[in-house]
Amino acid sequence: MMRIGVNFFSAIGRRVIEGVWRLGYVTRFLMLTLLRSCTSLTRPGLVIREIYSSGVLSLIIIAVSGLFVGMVLGFQGYETLKTYGSEQSLGVLVALSLVRELGPVVAALLFASRAGSAITAEIGLMKTTEQLKALEMMAIDPIARIVAPRFWGGVISMPLLAAIFSVMGVFGGYLVGVVLIGVDDGAFWSQMQAAVDVRHDVVNGFIKSCVFGFAVTTIALFEGYDAPPTAEGVSRATTRTVVTSSLTILALDFVLTAFMFKGV
Repeated sequence: MMRIGVNFFSAIGRRVIEGVWRLGYVTRFLMLTLLRSCTSLTRPGLVIREIYSSGVLSLIIIAVSGLFVGMVLGFQGYETLKTYGSEQSLGVLVALSLVRELGPVVAALLFASRAGSAITAEIGLMKTTEQLKALEMMAIDPIARIVAPRFWGGVISMPLLAAIFSVMGVFGGYLVGVVLIGVDDGAFWSQMQAAVDVRHDVVNGFIKSCVFGFAVTTIALFEGYDAPPTAEGVSRATTRTVVTSSLTILALDFVLTAFMFKGV
């Protein structure tokens, strides 16, 4: 019995030590990426190419998902508001739900699933095929040449994708509420315009999307760079990227919401 207890606490201790070690490694990795970003920023073509890879190639899934989320909000919101005789406030419900929460959060989850996993798999494959070592042998810093452009490409792309998601969601709510159900067009837009505040709603949603993009891109890059140089190692790293990024997004959303809307 005592031996089982010792093994149990030993396993917990190993997990804690491993977690602290990885946290320190991530922090060091992030600091190196930021310090060596100057080289990448002097070559904007590298960053633009990564914006295309992370952002433009994710545009279809973001736009289509935003449209359908907005349409679902239109249906569900209308049924709820109809109970209280407030159907004309459908635009407010759709806009605030998307700008404050669903836009940044769902867009970040989709971004992690599509772009984050691709970044991890790409860098993990480079490590497996020893392309990163080849760059070091040619006196090229792999963090400055490979990691930093992808980092800034993801950080820049995420807020833009979240904004597109919210716009498409509002359009989907308009299609369902105004075109399909018959809510008054003027009331839909005028009440939305009066209720949505730029500082408390739009700016806070933008800040959330920037934080999510920073977190997801950092996790994806670290998992790829730290992946064991095997097919199984890259596969596990890609899975960890999606899982860790998703949990991090939800945790950060709670923390940011608690701070941003505490006094609203």
